[in-house]
Amino acid sequence: MSENPEVRVRALGSGGGGVADLPDGRVVFIQRTAPGDLVRIQIEKSKPRWATGSVEALLEPGPDRIEASCPLYSECGGCQLQHIPYARQIEWKGRFIADALGRIGGLEGIEPPEVVPSPSKERYRSRVTYTLRRLRGGRVVAGFHALGKPAHVIEVGRECLLPLDELTNVWEALRESWGPGARHLPEAGRLRLTLRLGDDGVELVVQGGARGWTGRALVERVPAIVAVWHEAAGTEKGPSLVLGTPGARGGTSFEQVNRDAAVALRDYVLEVVGAPSHLLAEEGADKDESAVELVDAYCGNGTYGRALASRGWSVVGIELDASAVELAENDAPEGFSVVRGSVEMLLPDTLPADVLLVNPPRGGLDASVPPLILNNPPERIVYVSCDAGTLSRDLRALESRYEVESVKAFDLFPQTAHVETLVALRRVEDGA
Repeated sequence: MSENPEVRVRALGSGGGGVADLPDGRVVFIQRTAPGDLVRIQIEKSKPRWATGSVEALLEPGPDRIEASCPLYSECGGCQLQHIPYARQIEWKGRFIADALGRIGGLEGIEPPEVVPSPSKERYRSRVTYTLRRLRGGRVVAGFHALGKPAHVIEVGRECLLPLDELTNVWEALRESWGPGARHLPEAGRLRLTLRLGDDGVELVVQGGARGWTGRALVERVPAIVAVWHEAAGTEKGPSLVLGTPGARGGTSFEQVNRDAAVALRDYVLEVVGAPSHLLAEEGADKDESAVELVDAYCGNGTYGRALASRGWSVVGIELDASAVELAENDAPEGFSVVRGSVEMLLPDTLPADVLLVNPPRGGLDASVPPLILNNPPERIVYVSCDAGTLSRDLRALESRYEVESVKAFDLFPQTAHVETLVALRRVEDGA
C-alpha cells in the first residue's frame, strides 16, 4: 500500500478526527478533515487494525468543510472541530454519545440524544491553561500544545478565540511583563499557567518551579491579576494562595469553563431530579430530618447540591478538594452539608438515599464505586459526565439494577470534540 494513499472521509470519530478506509481495509483517523473530504494523507502510525494519518493535500473538500476562524488552527491542538459548521458539530456530538452508549455501554437502540447548543460558540471559556517552556539562549515559548506533537508548544498570543476577553487581555499583559527569560515567574524549564475569571477579577495559578515564589514582582506589572496561586514542583497538597484574595468563584477548585451553558445544564439537573419525596407526599406529612434524600457525589463547589437543598432536598455532598469544600460550605442553605474525602471511601456511609447524583472527572467512577452503589442501590441515579466513553463503561457496570430513563447533552465546549452528557437511571427489581 502507498504511504500516501488517497481516501474519502466518511465520518467523524469521537476525538474529532475524520474516519476513512484505507485500501487494505483498515480504518484510518485523520485530524482536521470533514465528512466528504477527499484527501491524500501521510500515514503517521500504523497498527494491524487501524492507523492515524495527517493531511498531505486536500484534493476535494466535503460539503461540511468551512474555513476555520483561528489563524493557528492548522498547528494548534486545542480545538478539533473549527472546520465544521456549528450546527453540524452539535449533530456529530449526539452521534458520538449514541455510539459510545451502544458500543461500550451495550445499550441497544439508543438514538443520538438532543444536544443543547452553547449560547456562545466563541469567547466562552472562563478558565484557560497555557504551557510555558524556557529554551536555550533565554528564549521563551508560551501557548498551547501542537497538533499531533504534544511535547511541542506553539506560541499563542491573542489569536485563540475561546477565552473570554478578560482572560485574553491579561494573557497579553503577562507576556509583555514577565521579563527576559520570564524572570518574574518561577525558575523551571516548563510551567503551567492557568488564568481563571473569579468574581473580583482574573486569578493566576502557576504550577512548577521551586517554593518561595510570591508573584509580587509580576502582579506589580499586571495589576489586573487579583490573586496568585503557586503549586511548586513535588507539592502534593495542590496550589497555595501566595498573593491577593480569591473571589467566591475563584481559587483552584473545579468549575465549568462555559458558565452560560453550565447554567442550562444545572437547570436541567434540577428538572430531572425534581421535588423531594416529602414535598410530593400528602399534605401534612412530616419530613424525617435525619434521612439523607440525595447524595451529591463529586459535588465540587456545591453548584447542584446547594440549589437542590434550596428546593427542599436534604443533601449530603462528597468532595475531596479542600478549597471546593470550603466554597461549598460557605453560607450553605439549610439541608446541605459536605463531607470531605473520596467517593469510594465515603459513599457507603451516605447511602441509602432516594437519589444519587454523580459528576465525576473525565476518568469516570472509580472501579470500586459501582459495586458500592449496587450493594445499597438508590431509587434513582443522575449521572453527569464529560466523557461518553467512561460514562458508557460505568452504565454497563450498573445495568443489572438500573435502566436508562433519559439522555440529554449540553455543548459546554464548542469547537472541540468534548460534550457534557446527563443520563437519568431508575432502579429495577432483580431479574427485571
